[in-house]
Amino acid sequence: MPMQHPPGLPTRQKILDFIRDSSEPAGKREIARAFGLKGQEKIQLKALLKDMAEEGLIDGKRTAYHRMGGVPKVTVLRVVDVDDGEPIAVPDTWQPDDATPPPRIRLVEQKGKPRRGGSGVGALKKGDRVLARTEESNTGWRGYPMKKLALREEQVLGVVEIDAAGKAWLAPVDKRQRHSSPITDLGGAEKGELVLAEPAGRSQRSGVKVTQVLGEPLAPRAFSLIAIHKHGIPNVFDQQTLDEANRAAALPLDAERREDLRHLPIVAIDPADARDHDDAIWAEPDGEGGFRALVAIADVSFYVRPGGDIDREARKRGNSVYFPDRVVPMLPEVLSADVCSLGAGEDRAAMACHLEIDAKGKITAWRFTRAIVRIAEDIAYEDAQARIDAGEAEEHLANLWSCWRLLAAAREDRDPLELELPERRVVLDEKGRIAEIALRERLDAHRVVEDFMIAANVAAAKALEAKVAPVVYRVHEPPSREKLVALKDYMATFGKKLAMGQVITPGLFNRMLKDVTDDAERALVMEAVLRSQTQAYYGPRNAGHFGLALASYAHFTSPIRRYADLLVHRALVDAYGLEQPAPKSDLPKTSGLSDRDREDLSRVTDAISKAERRAMEAERDTIDRYVAAWLSARVGEVFETRITGVQKFGFFATIIGLGGDGLVPVSTLGSERFHYDEKSQTLSGEESGTTYAMGNRLRLRLAEANPLTGALKFELEEGGSAQIEPRGKPLPLKKRGQHLAGKRGRPGNIRHQGRKRK
Repeated sequence: MPMQHPPGLPTRQKILDFIRDSSEPAGKREIARAFGLKGQEKIQLKALLKDMAEEGLIDGKRTAYHRMGGVPKVTVLRVVDVDDGEPIAVPDTWQPDDATPPPRIRLVEQKGKPRRGGSGVGALKKGDRVLARTEESNTGWRGYPMKKLALREEQVLGVVEIDAAGKAWLAPVDKRQRHSSPITDLGGAEKGELVLAEPAGRSQRSGVKVTQVLGEPLAPRAFSLIAIHKHGIPNVFDQQTLDEANRAAALPLDAERREDLRHLPIVAIDPADARDHDDAIWAEPDGEGGFRALVAIADVSFYVRPGGDIDREARKRGNSVYFPDRVVPMLPEVLSADVCSLGAGEDRAAMACHLEIDAKGKITAWRFTRAIVRIAEDIAYEDAQARIDAGEAEEHLANLWSCWRLLAAAREDRDPLELELPERRVVLDEKGRIAEIALRERLDAHRVVEDFMIAANVAAAKALEAKVAPVVYRVHEPPSREKLVALKDYMATFGKKLAMGQVITPGLFNRMLKDVTDDAERALVMEAVLRSQTQAYYGPRNAGHFGLALASYAHFTSPIRRYADLLVHRALVDAYGLEQPAPKSDLPKTSGLSDRDREDLSRVTDAISKAERRAMEAERDTIDRYVAAWLSARVGEVFETRITGVQKFGFFATIIGLGGDGLVPVSTLGSERFHYDEKSQTLSGEESGTTYAMGNRLRLRLAEANPLTGALKFELEEGGSAQIEPRGKPLPLKKRGQHLAGKRGRPGNIRHQGRKRK
């Protein structure tokens, strides 16, 4: 029941108190009702409110007032930052006076709503706008999102175009947006430039105004820049953070308080062009058929301490983001590429994971220390493999391979998911142009490093569990029933069965793949199995790692580029009593977990899981643009493709050996009517009976390739409907075996050169 006020015209202070305390927008009508005003008193109230507005006490319209310098009860807010997954916003329009900064409003979920996904508006990122209910308390402003505003209300990335009449238009670079918008204010931008713009008014007809000029859209490095802005990825360190990083980099290593491992021939095996080395490995026989092994990881927690400027920025970024032409690092370069990186011949701080591995490859014991190491050698994967293959490897390198064979045998017994999807990399020349899109060769050297890293990750999770300490798990849950049903239906199109009553294990999928003998059909089944999997995430509650067939799994091995690993390091510092205060420094003293994280890890794990998905989307978008740029000079050529998706408006196909999905609109399939069957995911011609289905291989002509959006469009080759072949049966190419990358290989993921695989 609303609070009752004594009758009579209220004072200015009582009106201000009522506006402040009201749970709903307080307009003239609500104020009159609350104070029991009638007749002449309402007229007096109107005059009083006008006076208060002129005096600068209140602002707003007669239907909803708020105190001057305050925020309306319901208003549009713009997200300006994200703190541990909680968006920080400011009023979208703020005009009290130039000297008063807008209040920072913490957006929180509605009561009764599930935490994941917030209050129904989805994950919010910097630049998003929401309609929200606001309230002020002694601890500051809070906003409760009511709805996320439509895309037209957000910032738009596009290219300036000028029509024949001299009118400026913004052509979007997002392939989901199909229409250009009129530009009301160019903001100094010129024709052909890539810009950021925002709505000039409330309706689409109002057009947009340019807020930032980014430069030439097709210039080298522009594709990744587009993704950075589109996905709101933080990519500039402020001076305060850089200054702290320089102070941290100058911290001396206290060799007396660290385990000295500089005598061991520890090696780092990485891509040839790796910018940082956050892990290194060593092993020696134990004389009983097993091995003593060591995984040394950069001791980032010594330099990046909770509560500092570097830490706040790293939490916001969540991870490094890798593009073909650049890396957006999680940490400033003086740390990520220098002091924290385990460079050969340099004394470096490390977190050491000591492992004892028996003759069957089982990890029987582990311990963690803070150490000082001196890496004997940084070796490229290819060089390490060549030395092993030639029988010219030194003893310490040969020991790594011998130890790995035990780990590999134990891995085979676990029977984790083995999809073996080939990876591709975009290779750029010195000017940033595409030189090649090539298949990444899969070597035993990659498997050696991966299995050592997996062993250390398992040890870290189990070590923290044994200490009853907080754990940031890497969770990969089993496939949902819905996805399994979809996979079952898909497998039925191959004449194969998936029994739903059995226990679903990774080995079940492996056996399913082994039963498919045709290489092309096997690639399709692999992709179907991949689509059936759930997305991995970080969390404080253990649900196992289905894909690796492991009961407990954490990420420990890459703290330079993943915040989750840094949190695991901090938990180990606490659990094993490894604290080392920063000597004679103004840096935060503790290098363990903060009280905030110890009490509620879910806040930060939700945030870094979202940041990981953001990075994956940005990387995928960028690859799409590079592929479209690569193909833009080949419009009109015919390629062998495979159908990857069917909808009623057409079907999507990808070029075999390259990737990059393109649309074939149903309107281009001929004059006959095509019927879409949702259950079978097919388009069938009413007269000819021609059917387009998932997995069909056919030759298509490339009709369009737009590097700005990454969109491709195909059309049938002349007589193309007769060229459809069933799944698994390849079509003859005019130049057999010559794919765009210059190498043969089944389709798979495209990754850029230098991406670490750990």
